[in-house]
Amino acid sequence: MPARRSFLAAGGGLLGLGTIAGCSPLGTINALVPGDTHERIADRRYGDDERQRLDLYRPLGRAPAGGWPAVLFFYGGSWNSGARADYRFVGEALASRGIVCGVADYRLYPQVAYPDFLRDCANAAAWISTGAVHLGLDARRLYLMGHSAGAYNAAMLALDARWLEGAGLAPARFAGWIGLAGPYDFVPIGNRAVRPVFHHPDVPRESQPIVHADRRAIRSFLGVAETDSFVDPQRNSARLAEHLERAGTEVTLRWYPRANHMTLAGAFARPLHWVAPVLDDVEAFVKQA
Repeated sequence: MPARRSFLAAGGGLLGLGTIAGCSPLGTINALVPGDTHERIADRRYGDDERQRLDLYRPLGRAPAGGWPAVLFFYGGSWNSGARADYRFVGEALASRGIVCGVADYRLYPQVAYPDFLRDCANAAAWISTGAVHLGLDARRLYLMGHSAGAYNAAMLALDARWLEGAGLAPARFAGWIGLAGPYDFVPIGNRAVRPVFHHPDVPRESQPIVHADRRAIRSFLGVAETDSFVDPQRNSARLAEHLERAGTEVTLRWYPRANHMTLAGAFARPLHWVAPVLDDVEAFVKQA
């Protein structure tokens, strides 16, 4: 993917925020997260491995009649880096808007390769689904969400039924999915560090979310930065939106002119809300159902 230089060519977490927040950008952002907007329930196990855990962020007070809507969030990092503790700002942002947010770890390369991390994500989704009533969630308003490589994970769970079916669920169990700056059609893979994650040169065609965009797809929200130099928004999000619309799926495509690949997720943090109204748009999408 020459000129596209996706996260597959340059890495895909929020490290680029260093130019905004200093040497430890995520640490700085999370240090500013208020503690009076949410309740954090840490270290919930959805499997036996140390990486198979998630943190829950809940709004304060009693759940409304019918329960809170909920989002399960998967972070990016090219499937070889990332930690749920780094995304407290995402959990707090959604909880402050009356949405429960689970931030899940999943096993990374080289511990696992495709498709094992998708099985982890599916099991995390099953944990949320199974515990919905106990957790005060509205079982009719559960969503999958991710940024960058995490958006890929959310897309695959939402579009390719194999993974949720393996965890005893179906995509229709969820009210929709949200992908931010996601890679959905990225073969050939340029980044040598990512190639083994997908078994290069024998990358399975079915590993690409765009292959699974058909009439069975659930409601979709795709958010992209206009100046994304890591994941080409036209090839990935815009084309996926076209495929979903052609299949008859309800899809929302939002473009954010001031954001880049990293700050699109960073905009969930209060000091960076000005970058893009992505939190407002995600809240509206979740609460519309």
